[in-house]
Amino acid sequence: MDKDIKKFLEFIKVDKKLSKNTLESYQRDILQYKEYIIENNINYVNVKNEDIINYLEYLHKINKKSSTISRHLASIRLFYQYLAKSKIVKEDPTKGIQSPKIEKKAPSVLSSQEVSLLLDQPKGEDLKSIRDKAMLEIAYATGMRVTEIISLNISDIDLTNSSVTCKTENKQRIIPLGKMSLHALQEYMETARLNMIKDDNEQALFVNVNGKRLTRQGFWKIIKYYKEQAHISKEITPHVLRHSFATHLLQNGADLKSIQSMLGHSDISSTQVYMQFQDDSLKNIYKKAHPRA
Repeated sequence: MDKDIKKFLEFIKVDKKLSKNTLESYQRDILQYKEYIIENNINYVNVKNEDIINYLEYLHKINKKSSTISRHLASIRLFYQYLAKSKIVKEDPTKGIQSPKIEKKAPSVLSSQEVSLLLDQPKGEDLKSIRDKAMLEIAYATGMRVTEIISLNISDIDLTNSSVTCKTENKQRIIPLGKMSLHALQEYMETARLNMIKDDNEQALFVNVNGKRLTRQGFWKIIKYYKEQAHISKEITPHVLRHSFATHLLQNGADLKSIQSMLGHSDISSTQVYMQFQDDSLKNIYKKAHPRA
C-alpha cells in the first residue's frame, strides 16, 4: 500500500498541479485511513462500500467536524479513482457515498474600528515593529492568504504603480495598494529589511530576525501578539483579516467581480458569502441606484 500511496501522491502532484499544503493534506488523510484499515485487518484493494462508510462513522465518533470528514472522503475517493484507473482495484468503493452536509458558517469579521486598533499596535521605531506594521497593513490592504504573503519576494512589489503581484502555482494576480500600506511597506523596505537581512541575495520580502523568509507560524504569532496588545476579544487570524478586507470593500460599494479578482477566487460563489455582511447604507445605495429596485 505504501508504494501505491507514494505513486498516487506523485500522480496528483503532477496531474492536478496541487499546492504543497493541499498535497500534504491529501497525504495526512490517506495515511490516517491506512492506519484504520490496518488496525481493522482490511486489505485496501478489497475495501467495500460499507468499509468506507464505517470509516466515516469512526471519524464522526472521534469528534471530527463534518468539513473534515468530507475532506477525508474526497481524499480517499481520489485515491481509489487513481487505483481503479491503474487497474489495481476493480472499482471505486466510495462510489455513491455522499459527503456529510456542511453548515456554512459566516466568516469571522472585524469592524473597521477593530482593524484600525490592531494595525495601530506596532508603534515602535525598532526593526521588528516597522516590519510588523508593514505586514499587517499588507494583509488588510490586499486580502492575501498568509502563505501568499510570506511567499512574496522583493520583485513582486511595484512601489511606482502602488501594487503587489501575488503568485500562486501557475496563476498570478495584481492587487492595488493604498496609501497607508504603501507608506508602511516603503519604510520597511528602505530601512528595517535592509538591516534584517544577512545575505544581499535574499529575495524574500518579509524576513525574520535571522534574515530568513518568515514562516506561517511566525506570522500567526505576530498577529496573536498584537491582538492581545489591542485587547480585542475576537479571535484574529490572517484569514480573519482577509475576510475583513472583502467585507469592508463590499460594504463600501465595491462589486463582487472585483473582490473575486483580488481574492483570487476561481468561483464567484466563494465570494458571495460576504453578501450577508452588507449594511443598510449599501442597501440604500442599491435602492436609489437600481431602476427596478
